[in-house]
Amino acid sequence: MNTIIREIIKLKKISGRSLKDLLAPLSNLGFHCYYSSNARPSKLPDGPDLKHFILGSLSQSNIDMDENEHIPYLNETNYGLNRKVYIDVYGCQMNVNDTEIVWSILESSGYAKTNNIQEADVILLMTCAIRENAESKVWNKLRHLKYMKKNRLQYKKKPSLKIGILGCMAERLKHQLVEKEQSIDIVAGPDSYKDLPRLLSISENNQTAVNVMLSQDETYADVIPVRINKDSVSAFVSIMRGCDNMCTYCIVPFTRGRERSRPLSSILQEVEYLSRQGVKEVTLLGQNVNSYRDVSMGVGDREETKLASGFKTVYKPKKGGLRFAELLEKVAEIDPQMRVRFTSPHPKDFPDEVLDVLISKPNVCLNLHLPAQSGSTSVLERMRRGYSREAYLKLVDHVRTKLPGVTLSSDFICGFCGETDKEFAETLSLMEIVQYNIAYLFAYSMREKTTAHRRFVDDVPPDVKKARLIEMVKVYRKYADKLNSNFVDQEQTILIEGVSKRSNEYLAGKNDGNIKVIVPSGSIPSGHNSYIEKPIEVGDYITVKVTEANSQVLKGIPLHHTALPS
Repeated sequence: MNTIIREIIKLKKISGRSLKDLLAPLSNLGFHCYYSSNARPSKLPDGPDLKHFILGSLSQSNIDMDENEHIPYLNETNYGLNRKVYIDVYGCQMNVNDTEIVWSILESSGYAKTNNIQEADVILLMTCAIRENAESKVWNKLRHLKYMKKNRLQYKKKPSLKIGILGCMAERLKHQLVEKEQSIDIVAGPDSYKDLPRLLSISENNQTAVNVMLSQDETYADVIPVRINKDSVSAFVSIMRGCDNMCTYCIVPFTRGRERSRPLSSILQEVEYLSRQGVKEVTLLGQNVNSYRDVSMGVGDREETKLASGFKTVYKPKKGGLRFAELLEKVAEIDPQMRVRFTSPHPKDFPDEVLDVLISKPNVCLNLHLPAQSGSTSVLERMRRGYSREAYLKLVDHVRTKLPGVTLSSDFICGFCGETDKEFAETLSLMEIVQYNIAYLFAYSMREKTTAHRRFVDDVPPDVKKARLIEMVKVYRKYADKLNSNFVDQEQTILIEGVSKRSNEYLAGKNDGNIKVIVPSGSIPSGHNSYIEKPIEVGDYITVKVTEANSQVLKGIPLHHTALPS
């Protein structure tokens, strides 16, 4: 459809004809947008046809429209009429960022935000499909919302409640959602958020509106996200979407599509805006963040993408474009007093050019996420990760040699298809060798549509998976406790993020290595060797002497206010 839109724009410029004239023939072809309803009509007699759909797409693409060209089923000035929307977010940081994109789109269309689900006119669930447990939470929530919707209709206290499913679960389970849950009004995949005002408008006619079409170029580069927590000193910035790695266990390529990167200019503009708003830390986001490759200005004559030694991909080497190391350096230069992090990377995309930026830019945090998934070469082959145990350990040694003091985090899955006791033991031994400060550990959950679902058998019993997960947690915590104890008696620079969850008398923040640090609130010297004191506030950098440590958190005494080295 995007190709059709572009060709229509070209034709309009060349011919000088109006869009109305160009699209008139489409009305006679009998094409109509399909929307699901209980009655399941094959066609909406008075509904929008293909011409109107294209006009809607053009209007959202900032194309000049003739005055008499409009979309008949939308109020172009105020779609939402200040109706209140509540969004419940499940899953990863990308979903948090997607929620901020959705808020921006809905706010510009006349909808109002509410944090009270009881007063909402529209309830949207931003969903995750990466594991079965994440989807189970959504199904449970839908049962509650179904009762809530029925209750509102019965007592007629407010306008009818509209319920929408957004994100990866919408893409993966679109048919089940519509057929199983008759209470759902809207189903929108990760690439169709710009279409939400139209879908909500259609749902007002008591029809289920669905758009789960994946895009090869949608990055929402032209949408300025509305931050969920405007008081937060940290923010997420999406730099790319989708994934091309095709790991056999992973649903992401099927729910978020192929890799595509935002133009560098739009990312830098967003980071500059956040800096002016007082944000002190940005995290660059992507399903495969360090494979970023901006080709918006053409691929040029650049060489092939460089991979870490010993790593390979399932796709042909990509040529041209501006790479992640260049983006990371430019983002870091915007504000030397703003920390920069990035997630989630793939180990293959850590050439020296990326590591060199961490060395040269003090505000790029010395914390790397190196998701191993398994410590067994044979399991890694079945997962189609593109590296061996030996290649991964070689990369870890190289990273620690170039970046002394770096903290490492990782992801691990236990109980993948066919995993033997010996193969699992190799995962535990890799965790013991590397020793991670932070680890995200999961039992394998098979997902439909994945390669593993088609080729393998989920043959590791649930009780064995559970036992292996417990073993992984024990090993991780043992070495995380050891690593964190090394911080005791050291001075660390901490960014204060807010009040501690356990006591209002304490503040919480993170050090450069992304480890949580708890300190007492109060006033401290405004600088090193200063006699002037000022209170510790959210957004301050302070120097802390660490006094206690465990596998999860550090505790310390605040010494004085400070700044990042320049």
